[in-house]
Amino acid sequence: MGSSVYSEELAQHMTWLAGLLTFEQCQAVFARIGKRHLPASSIWRQAAQHGERLRGQVERDRQQVAPERISLPDAPHDHRQRKGVSMDGGMVHVRGEGWKEMKVGAVYDVATQPERDPITTDVMDMPHAVNLTYTAVLGEVPAFAQALWQLAVQQQVPTAYEASVTADGAAWIWNVAADLFPDSVQIVDWYHARQHLSAAAQALYPNHPDQATAWLKQHTDALFQGQLHSITAPLDHAGLADHSRYFHTHQRRMQYQEFREDGYPIGSGTVESAVKQYKARLTAAGMRWSRVGAERMLILRGAVLDGSFDALWRVA
Repeated sequence: MGSSVYSEELAQHMTWLAGLLTFEQCQAVFARIGKRHLPASSIWRQAAQHGERLRGQVERDRQQVAPERISLPDAPHDHRQRKGVSMDGGMVHVRGEGWKEMKVGAVYDVATQPERDPITTDVMDMPHAVNLTYTAVLGEVPAFAQALWQLAVQQQVPTAYEASVTADGAAWIWNVAADLFPDSVQIVDWYHARQHLSAAAQALYPNHPDQATAWLKQHTDALFQGQLHSITAPLDHAGLADHSRYFHTHQRRMQYQEFREDGYPIGSGTVESAVKQYKARLTAAGMRWSRVGAERMLILRGAVLDGSFDALWRVA
């Protein structure tokens, strides 16, 4: 069936639902709730046709954003809403290519509300990511950086009074952060840092788990307080440079107590959750995508997740 069989409204619903569920699940939803039989193959064709149209619009939007980086001290700070950015990656299976990395970015407002800090147990204003928006690219870092920059400009990150980048320790992430957001506060995800600390404890005491646990507990507090020397010194002394290097490299990004007190998020769970939500649609059992099909679905999925689908449909 061609697109002419369906009204624009129905085609829009079919395409939106395809970004949420598998094509077979979409068919079941339309049959049970919509009382209408729409073959999975027809839903796939609508998603392919209109997904390509929406992808084209997104690509044009990305091309129209000036590539010049806006340095925050030189740009007018026209709003005081604190902004946050996170990045991460996940794998998608592409036919003929194997498993390829999709790079995912999340841009959001940072808001605070009183709650108990799970680390210190004190009641304080805790930062949260709100008004989340997403972008994802199946490609190399330059293509992802362009997509993330377009989203950041759209969400007014360059002109925010304060901004932060919170992510894991991957080198490509911090290269992008330095290029796009040179004046942002850079923060290594607390939970990734804690995992590296746990691995360091086991390397220090491979045959003494009780001592490893005690060292980890003691130095978790040091990590949170930014006292990295007390962590790197025993690792360096023991010849465990592979473990200490991580903390040496990211020392300025691990001032967690200071970051928390200043109202910055120290966890990158926002983007890690986003990666899982993209993967839920693109990596179910047996799924294999053509490259163009995966690229279209990344656009649809992101627009469905952050609620921008209808606006994108109208302008495409």
